[in-house]
Amino acid sequence: MNAITVENISKKFIIPHRKKTSIVEWITQLFAKKEVDTLHVLQDVSFSIEKGKTVGIIGTNGSGKSTLLKLLAGIYLPDEGTIEKNGKVVPFLELGVGFNPELTGRENIFLNGAILGMPRAYLTEKFDNIVAFAELERFIDLPIKNYSSGMQVRLAFSIAFMIEADIYLLDEVFSVGDQKFQAKSKKIFEDLKSNGKTLLLVSHSLDTIQNYCDQILFVNNGRVTFYSNVKDGIDAYIASLS
Repeated sequence: MNAITVENISKKFIIPHRKKTSIVEWITQLFAKKEVDTLHVLQDVSFSIEKGKTVGIIGTNGSGKSTLLKLLAGIYLPDEGTIEKNGKVVPFLELGVGFNPELTGRENIFLNGAILGMPRAYLTEKFDNIVAFAELERFIDLPIKNYSSGMQVRLAFSIAFMIEADIYLLDEVFSVGDQKFQAKSKKIFEDLKSNGKTLLLVSHSLDTIQNYCDQILFVNNGRVTFYSNVKDGIDAYIASLS
């Protein structure tokens, strides 16, 4: 059974040539010809992922990897094609979106958890685990605005990992925090994998891809140019760089 089926999806963005920085420019350009570029980020992409598989998504910067994850997460809608997902999806993308800098870490756990769909009772039950995993016991009652960027991401990461789901979309998650925190994150990732969850992992670390993934989805210039076993996928990716 497939956890994800993608058929012929495409995504483009319209980019204006010139930003309007004043009211006068807005008025004078109302009736002017609009000069824009069309950026085709993904074109005619199709693939399917079996339930319980761990798939690494690789490609150079700007190849369309993160856009693909956002389409799978429902953050973007495809311009063409269809996406079918069988199971609850949790995206680990843009962690910390929804945090209120004026609220404490404690208050943001309940705010961010609610945004992610977790009931208050469940968050209360998991609260100590979230704080301990993020290593923020001493700081949990300080406003988020006093946290470093690393502390904020650790907290967001810890909240998201408490969600029970079938499919996890992860973008460079093993680069969060110090080595100790990364080791804990990898342990949870391994537990999800051993429990039969479907995992999609975007990473520039070929060692990480090789160690954890069953298959590779190679995205190149907006197209899936390779989707097969890890060794051949890495070879194809390295060959493309040269």
